[in-house]
Amino acid sequence: MESNKKSEYKDMPSVLGVIRLVATDAGLAAILWEGEDYTRTKLSVPERNDQNPILLKTEQQLTEYFAKTRTTFDIPLDFSGTEFQKKVWKALLNVPFGKTITYGGLAKILGDIKAVRAVGGALNKNPVAIIVPCHRIVGATGKMVGFAGGIANKTILLNLENKYKMPSLFDQ
Repeated sequence: MESNKKSEYKDMPSVLGVIRLVATDAGLAAILWEGEDYTRTKLSVPERNDQNPILLKTEQQLTEYFAKTRTTFDIPLDFSGTEFQKKVWKALLNVPFGKTITYGGLAKILGDIKAVRAVGGALNKNPVAIIVPCHRIVGATGKMVGFAGGIANKTILLNLENKYKMPSLFDQ
C-alpha cells in the first residue's frame, strides 16, 4: 500500500551508519536503516532535499541525541499505518529515555495483555525508529530481541542511553 503523499529525504551519517530521514509536508515519516528500502514507510520513493526544514531539524536533534546532549525530541511526526499500529507507536513515545519495558508491559499499557504478538508486529513496522523508541522494548526476560535495525544497533542505542537494565514499567 503506497501513499501518494509527496516525500523528501536526506541522508545522515551517524553512529549507526548512514540513516535516511524521510519527511512529508506534515512531518517526519521515516528513519530508514542503511540499505533499507521504503516498504515500512508506505510512501512513494522520496526526492532528495538536503534543505527540507523538517529533515534539518531531525538531523540536528538526532546529532544531539547521539552526542548525549538530548533526551527528548520535538519533531512533528507523520505516521502511515493502521489505527492499531499508530496507537502502539504513540504509546512508545511515553517510554522514557533510558528506560526499557517488555512487549507484554507495553500491551498491558495499551489495555490488552493478550495483544503481545500484535504489539510486536506493530513495533516491527515502526517507520520512525529512534525518535519513536522501539529500541526500548525488550523480551520478557530482559533479553534484546526483535529490532528492524538489527540487535547490534539496538544495543548501540540502549548503551547510548546508558541505562540498559532489566525491564520494568518505568520503575514503578
